[in-house]
Amino acid sequence: MAIAAWAAVFGPGASAGTVPANFQDSIVISGRVEPTVVRFSPDGRVFVGQKDGRIYVYQSLTDTSPTLFADLNVDVYDYWDRGLLGLALAPNFPSDPHIYVGYTYDGVIGGPSPKWGNAGVYSDNCPTPPGATTDGCLAASRVVRLTASGNVWTGQQDILVEGWCQQFPSHSIGSLFFGADGMLYASGGDGGSFNYADWGQTGNPCGDPPGAVGTNLSPPTAEGGALRAQSSRRPAGQPVILNGSLIRIDPQTGQGPPDNPNSLSPDVNMRRIIAFGFRNPFRFTIKPGTNDVWVGDVGWTTWEEIDHLQPRGGTTAENFGWPCYEGNGVNGSYDAANLNLCETLYSTGGVTPPIYTYNHGAKVATESCPTGSSSVSGLSFYDHGTYPAKYVGALFFGDYSRNCIWAMLPGANGQPDANNRIVFDDGASHPVDIQTGPGGDLFYADLDGGAIHRIRFLGNDNAPVARVTATPSSGPAPLAVRLDASASSDPDPGDTLSYSWDLNNDGAFGDATGATLNRTFAAGVWNVRVRVSDAAGASDVAAVQIASSGTPPSPSISLPSSSTTWKVGDQISFSGGATDAEDGTLPPTALHWSVVIWHCPSNCHTHPLQTFDGVAGGTFPAPDHEYPSYLLLTLTAIDSSGLSASTSVRLDPKTVTLNFASSPSGLQLTVGPTASTTPFSRTVIIGSNNSVSATSPQVSGGRKYGFASWSDGGLQTHNFVAPATAATYTASFVDIGAAGAQGLVA
Repeated sequence: MAIAAWAAVFGPGASAGTVPANFQDSIVISGRVEPTVVRFSPDGRVFVGQKDGRIYVYQSLTDTSPTLFADLNVDVYDYWDRGLLGLALAPNFPSDPHIYVGYTYDGVIGGPSPKWGNAGVYSDNCPTPPGATTDGCLAASRVVRLTASGNVWTGQQDILVEGWCQQFPSHSIGSLFFGADGMLYASGGDGGSFNYADWGQTGNPCGDPPGAVGTNLSPPTAEGGALRAQSSRRPAGQPVILNGSLIRIDPQTGQGPPDNPNSLSPDVNMRRIIAFGFRNPFRFTIKPGTNDVWVGDVGWTTWEEIDHLQPRGGTTAENFGWPCYEGNGVNGSYDAANLNLCETLYSTGGVTPPIYTYNHGAKVATESCPTGSSSVSGLSFYDHGTYPAKYVGALFFGDYSRNCIWAMLPGANGQPDANNRIVFDDGASHPVDIQTGPGGDLFYADLDGGAIHRIRFLGNDNAPVARVTATPSSGPAPLAVRLDASASSDPDPGDTLSYSWDLNNDGAFGDATGATLNRTFAAGVWNVRVRVSDAAGASDVAAVQIASSGTPPSPSISLPSSSTTWKVGDQISFSGGATDAEDGTLPPTALHWSVVIWHCPSNCHTHPLQTFDGVAGGTFPAPDHEYPSYLLLTLTAIDSSGLSASTSVRLDPKTVTLNFASSPSGLQLTVGPTASTTPFSRTVIIGSNNSVSATSPQVSGGRKYGFASWSDGGLQTHNFVAPATAATYTASFVDIGAAGAQGLVA
């Protein structure tokens, strides 16, 4: 996930990605801050949930003045990939006035909030220590029920489920969805580290077996970290937790209903779980009119998965294998650690394979969307509406990191066919939730752009492309401006275009017509929009901001400089200010800061760290993250007239090259998520936490070798903190016989 703080989106309608002929991707709701989820009420209202804990309601898709339905900021932990991520309306809403919300709780299970953040501050913190990705700021997740009274929440939160003990700042709560059975389904991630193979070796704050809180767990008995996703397989008497699972609960009580697979279990969580073994099932969907569940599981470094639950029945919840498996194969990082929970799974089987996987380095169809960074981030079925017949029954799925949406078209049996995939929105804008809405059309939440997009089918028509300029766009009031939309065009030859303008900031068109206008604007900031329509009624909207009260401010960052580098755990100081031609020096209340980490294994994607509002300076801790990555600190200043400007500084990490060797050479070692043949090297950030494992036994040159020791004195599988200078880590092995010899450890 990612954030683009203080994005300026001036009005709905700007086209986004490239969609098939006669379709249009346009913005229908804008001006939101990090929207994560959108839901549609049968009475036409639209509910938009933001990552920061606020939920807004629009009377319709044309409403430009939403009502704040609920503000859960105090309880919501809005940090990195955590926050308000799930939303569902009761199946017969609004007759049943309940709205269900899934969010990361700013506290531990059963504890008070806020633990890490501050009430009224819409971006939370994780101090060092404990460090977001070092020891982790411990949090939980909740599914709660709110009661709507008109357009506002009334009463208290009804807490249905509180669980998902989460150490690290990703793989948190996911989606909420109702099945045709009236039951509420919810997903949650493993809460483990994304930097290394995590089995609970850094403090074990959730108290996972076999150690107590504060005990660093070790293979082969460790059951913490990502292995929480396999807690349904723990020995009898050990606690079952919800991490990495899909639950099905009674929406009135939060309990598992009697037809769940493990309804007779004495463990309350076991009774809720219908599937487990997920890494980060951030988004799932249910085929309309059924209880047929399809899950998108965000992968580690190699595979993204789409999983399909089989029809419910029997007494066993389905296991999708994480972290012992990723994609269709064994996960080498966890296999190399010889963990009991994985080794018994390898020997006994019982894992449900994905219905479809895509490799991070491969295309999904014939799109131009980049490969590399990947995160499956939205699923939805198309059921009815104006789309061509081939899309009926198709499963649409999106990827936030690749900015793409595809369709998995149905096969002869009516189910999505993994071999029949086409690109649908090539260049979609950061989709994190895909839903069907009015007219059966697809809608998606654009996290970075602060918008909700609609993808419409226009029949035989193609939509025009709106363009607008303002000359000048700023100056002293009153400001005479020439508005020009004559560069707008239409791909259909011979189409005549008409123009309708919104000139007074009221969100309504009809203030003027014509391709060009001369207007004088009084003092203020004016978000001028033009709607360009063709004869068939298809339209597009373009916008331009006009500042008739002066010029934008000039922000500047004093600290840190662009030459500043950091290692994990460093406290980075920042300070800055802004001046304005009309206002002079702006006060700290006019300043807004954001810190984002850019992760660039090939194409780049972002993770939010923190925002700071109304301050001239402060500090933040440098995070632990896989390299290559860097921090981007942005200062946005807003003057008294509402004009804004931003400046940024890129902060690169201090890195070190680590060498890995074996004796004898040519054996396999696993560092983080990847196994390689020695000798090899890795570049990592100084101070980062890295896992390393020596697979044992293994075969080379017809001989079998068993692990003996590491040069740093660590166990066969262990973590180490990257030093400040280059170092070599050597695993020594002993020859234990000819390959294939009987009686040797296998």
